[in-house]
Amino acid sequence: MQINIGSAERALRLILGIVLVALPFLAGLSALWTWVSVIVGLVLVVTGVVRFCPIWALLGIRTGGRE
Repeated sequence: MQINIGSAERALRLILGIVLVALPFLAGLSALWTWVSVIVGLVLVVTGVVRFCPIWALLGIRTGGRE
């Protein structure tokens, strides 16, 4: 697994992911939007932590790599 997420994108994914995971608990979203928000948030956090996005790999996109 090669790194394909750069530092700036990593920071953005981590921040946005944490916000999306916390949002349902702070805003009282409906059940459907709670699940959507938490799942998308967790995917962003995991891809930010491991610095690899499978969708970017399929599309041949690299925002980082040799850092």
